[in-house]
Amino acid sequence: MASHWGGTRNGTIVHWPRGIKEQGGHRFQFCHVIDVAPTVLEVAGIPEPSTVHGVTQSPYEGTSLTYSFNGPDEPERHDVQYFEMFGNRGIYHKGWSAVTKHRTPWKLAAGAKQIAFDDDVWELYDGSHDYTQAHDLAKENPEMLRKLQRAFLIEAAKYHVFPLDDRAVERFVPELAGRPTVARGTKQIFFPGIKRVTEASVLTTKNKSFQLTAQVVVPEGGAQGTLVALGGGYGGWGLMMERGAARFVYNLFGVQTFVTDADAPVPAGEHQIRMEFAYEGKGLAKGGTVTLYYDGAKAGEGKVGVTEPMIYSATEGLDIGRELGTPVLPGQTARDTVFNGEIKWVELSVGADDQSHLIAPDDYMHMLMSKQ
Repeated sequence: MASHWGGTRNGTIVHWPRGIKEQGGHRFQFCHVIDVAPTVLEVAGIPEPSTVHGVTQSPYEGTSLTYSFNGPDEPERHDVQYFEMFGNRGIYHKGWSAVTKHRTPWKLAAGAKQIAFDDDVWELYDGSHDYTQAHDLAKENPEMLRKLQRAFLIEAAKYHVFPLDDRAVERFVPELAGRPTVARGTKQIFFPGIKRVTEASVLTTKNKSFQLTAQVVVPEGGAQGTLVALGGGYGGWGLMMERGAARFVYNLFGVQTFVTDADAPVPAGEHQIRMEFAYEGKGLAKGGTVTLYYDGAKAGEGKVGVTEPMIYSATEGLDIGRELGTPVLPGQTARDTVFNGEIKWVELSVGADDQSHLIAPDDYMHMLMSKQ
């Protein structure tokens, strides 16, 4: 929790031989990650951009750290900073910090009991002497606590923190949170070379049916490797080839893996490999049926017992033709996932079953290009 310095009070190494005279020195002025960009701009002699591609930019909120490079005793210039995450709030002000925990981050289950923000208990710490936050001074110095609480309200209003959103995992899903999405519609087309596409830029496949279709050229000797994968070893799915046969893998939080294999290998040549996932029932995290096809003919069937309802991964993305992060299938390495054939394109469709994969490949490609 950032309000309690979780992931916040970390050492930062600054290396600039031409600009910093001292070697191996320490600086203790308060700084924050938002100070990095202003620092780099000042060092490079580049003014802060007021517009980018015709779009007016908000002013940088950080403070350049260059004043401290050769001034270990210079008074800190970034002397106030608010924090807020999942309702956990905090404020740093000239050595003091006031914090309150609203909820425990790893207890974000949907439907968990919500606590009113007014019932949160604030704590007060003298950060100059107690950066481990071991001694709560809220009762000993209530006036300072009230001063910092007012400072939080001012900073939070200034930087659009309000209204505080008390939802938890629902905020990860745009459809539930009421947030615009980057990817819209019911279909996306991906091409060879696409890699590390963020999950937020891919049509959501959670809590619904979805389909994957790959137009591929299978080499002599059989196909091997990943055609498309989203997520990784701690949650996600992948359509791949294993010893010449199609395989769909669904990884549930890295705890359980559901594997569906085709009944037989696909012969050499150009083919369409397709996976259809039929979501069962209404609500979150339900299971479903997996069906594999070669050129429109059924090639295998399996089950996914339960699915991930909100997010596959905070760091992995979508890859075509290989997996550059952690592989979806446990026990594999990134090198194992490299596809040994040729991928023409991969289509992801969501919702009701889509039959466009039955269109002749040349006609389908013509249709795609006509939409460019």
